Amino acid sequence: MRLDVLVIGGGQAGLAAGYFLRRTALSFEIWDEGETPGGAWPRAWDSLTLFSPAAHSSLPGWPMPAPADGGYPPRDAVVEYLAAYEARYSLPVRRPRRVTAVRAGTDALVVEADGITAEARHVISATGTWAAPHIPDVPGRALFRGVQMHSAQYRRPDTFAGQSVLVVGGGNSGAQILAEVSRHAARCTWVTEREPVFLPDDVDGRVLFERATARWQAEREGKPPPQQLGGLGNIVAVPPVREARARGVLVSRPPFARLDAHSAIWADGARIPADAILWCTGFRPALSHLAPLGVVEADGLVRVDEDGRSLREARLWLLGYGDWTGMASATLAGVTRAARAVARGIAG
Repeated sequence: MRLDVLVIGGGQAGLAAGYFLRRTALSFEIWDEGETPGGAWPRAWDSLTLFSPAAHSSLPGWPMPAPADGGYPPRDAVVEYLAAYEARYSLPVRRPRRVTAVRAGTDALVVEADGITAEARHVISATGTWAAPHIPDVPGRALFRGVQMHSAQYRRPDTFAGQSVLVVGGGNSGAQILAEVSRHAARCTWVTEREPVFLPDDVDGRVLFERATARWQAEREGKPPPQQLGGLGNIVAVPPVREARARGVLVSRPPFARLDAHSAIWADGARIPADAILWCTGFRPALSHLAPLGVVEADGLVRVDEDGRSLREARLWLLGYGDWTGMASATLAGVTRAARAVARGIAG
């Protein structure tokens, strides 16, 4: 099989790329490892909601339907939207196809996936980060006998009823998971690398994205950037977080120094027994399939130009991994600009 473009990943970034590729004469397919549509969203925890309204959480061409209660869309609504989006634009998603390697051919890139091989003049890697959860290498972590779970595996709070739980991580996932686990656990301790930053109650993802867009536009025009309001990593005061704040549980401790079989131990000797640790410590780009190309640097990233094109392999494009592949490109609302740039660059 030979294509003009092969997109690796059928989540929000891959679908956005497909939307713009549909408007070209290029032949393309989207290969996705999942059994069903929705990218990583079906694997997120049950109560997860977006922190932007539906109108500001949409892919190009078709707004996400707003929830009946007017609130932020829950996880399942996002999954339904992505599945409907895929069908609406008849995007050629092939699943399940787990890409294991991309290799350099003479006049094309060779993509390998579970016994299937294809050649493509251009490859867009849009695999995101969900498949590469990060847990810090804390001394004694292998000795701990309780449950250790990354936020990628977390589903619901009642699993931890009556237990002593450490929630590690000061971002939105850490705050939201702490908020609901603290209602079920006997003891819930929040551990953050630095003091958590909470945004004002009237600031959500929509406002953050608009401010980020204004900064991006100012930089392009050589103008002074607007006042910094906050970042997408700061904690948005969604209703569960506000409720936890009212209960007084959003109080964090600095990182512990080590673990033993049953406890976390701080440098000053303080010790907290724990039955479980929930690691809300983020993700890394899932780029193992690009190893044969030799483009992944020591920091785990791929150097790209402003359109997302690899500086080492001109036939490779990266989309949706974070600001290094386009401002806010790892978000539903932010991936549009980056996907348009990639499709335009390939078509050109």
